[in-house]
Amino acid sequence: MTGDPLFADGVDWGDIAVMGVKVVVAFAALLVATMFMIWFERKLISDMQHRIGPNVAGPWGLLQAFADGVKFFFKEDLRPANADPLVFRLAPYISAVTAFVAFAIVPVGGVFADEPGRQGTVTLFGKETILQVADPPVGILLLLAMSSVAVYGVMLAGWSSGSKYPLIGSVRASAQAISYEAALGMSVVAVVIVAGSLSTQSIVASQAGGVNTWLLLTTGIVPFLVFLISATAELNRPPFDLVEAEQELVGGFHTEYSSIRFALFFLAEFMNVITMSAIMVTLFFGGPAGPVFFGWTWLWPTVWFLAKVVAFLFMFVWFRATLPRLRYDQLMSLGWKVLIPVMLFWLMFLGLVQLSGVQGWNRIWVFVAAAIGFALGWALLAAALRAAKRNSVDDDAEALPTHTAGRS
Repeated sequence: MTGDPLFADGVDWGDIAVMGVKVVVAFAALLVATMFMIWFERKLISDMQHRIGPNVAGPWGLLQAFADGVKFFFKEDLRPANADPLVFRLAPYISAVTAFVAFAIVPVGGVFADEPGRQGTVTLFGKETILQVADPPVGILLLLAMSSVAVYGVMLAGWSSGSKYPLIGSVRASAQAISYEAALGMSVVAVVIVAGSLSTQSIVASQAGGVNTWLLLTTGIVPFLVFLISATAELNRPPFDLVEAEQELVGGFHTEYSSIRFALFFLAEFMNVITMSAIMVTLFFGGPAGPVFFGWTWLWPTVWFLAKVVAFLFMFVWFRATLPRLRYDQLMSLGWKVLIPVMLFWLMFLGLVQLSGVQGWNRIWVFVAAAIGFALGWALLAAALRAAKRNSVDDDAEALPTHTAGRS
């Protein structure tokens, strides 16, 4: 099933042609955007660090990413002798495909007004459709599924390489993904609770009333902050880039890859940054919804969408240029001891607020009860963590004399 009005009255060859055009345009646009992102990150970091950056291949170095891609195509494709041939070749495609499929549910244009049933629709080649590849009723679940499947590309790449360093990098990746997948999923659930739909088109439509209706504000900002931190960890971006820690893992899970297969991992990483930025714009910042000027209803929604995405891309590059890498214990502590408990409380709080609106409860007493519950829960969690740390210290102290005696 789909929310695309293109298929509301059946499917004919014209509908299939329009759908094919949308798929090709989305794929080509995402590839071009990925090349732009590589150049954008290099130039922006060079400016922040007072360096030159690429400036030879094309004007302002714009063709440097294209030149790198051509180089990858002509490099020798190597495969370690101990590698699993099938899985070794398959892993890069898993990472690349999941990044594109996740982007397929993002609305990139269309006017979102007050007219029921026609939110975000446009006319292409005489057919009424929406400016996104697909709008399944469970679009957000598809996003979470692709986020979960993507880690298999990394895990299988490290396992199939037949080398210990890629394997360690892939194990790190799976542990990191599990740690932050729960918090990211709960932040998405917060959006679904307030918006009342799993469809990305409906989620954007619920924010079409202006900045005050953005889910950033109506969910209380906390889900967005948790989503941002969790997405940064899911993308293996600094300061969470422990999967590719060159100082200790050489290159991480893709150490043994070369040529076009390494390029696919490289492409997937930057494509995922664009995809996740587009998802955050869709979930929390109104997507393409915004004011329309000069009567150009076909242009302004896409302009607003692209402007918001570029702002998030700038933020990801800013993180990379300024934040030091976390230790692995800090990475795990942040995910399990902070983000997950905070989102568990916030989901209960949002559910209580929604229920109070239906039942007509006094909002002040609801907030007071939530604050007391949060303080009590946080105190219990802090006490449990202190007890666990104290027990760990006691165990180390008991084991120390034995080791000392053994050395003497």
